[in-house]
Amino acid sequence: MTAVRIAAVGDVALNLAAHEDAVADPRAGAVVTFQGVVRDHDHGRGVTLLEYEGHPTAAAVLREVAEEIAADPAVYAVAVSHRVGTLRIGDVALVAAVSTAHRAAAFAACARLVDEAKARLPIWKRQVFTDGTEEWVNCP
Repeated sequence: MTAVRIAAVGDVALNLAAHEDAVADPRAGAVVTFQGVVRDHDHGRGVTLLEYEGHPTAAAVLREVAEEIAADPAVYAVAVSHRVGTLRIGDVALVAAVSTAHRAAAFAACARLVDEAKARLPIWKRQVFTDGTEEWVNCP
């Protein structure tokens, strides 16, 4: 079975438990998860909602990132998803889960997974602020 259990981009609500279950492995002594949650502020400005728009290659790029993390011999399994569409405060935009034998490796691998996904995914974010203004972030 492939070590990448989930690598998805879509417009449905993300489920942390499903990602955690996907990386379950009897050899694993550690499962580390991460949720990127829409917050109500950014750089001192109030935020009302976010809209994520993804390039058609976003899912393939996310799978590539997941496969790179899964190639680490310490990693047993990886699951990661990014949501697109309109998200409200408290909605989950990114979920990641990694299983390894030991916690230090799991924390490090999950951090690499999240950092690489944020750095490389062709997904752009429109922030709508409480004062009615908006801005696009991470656009080429």
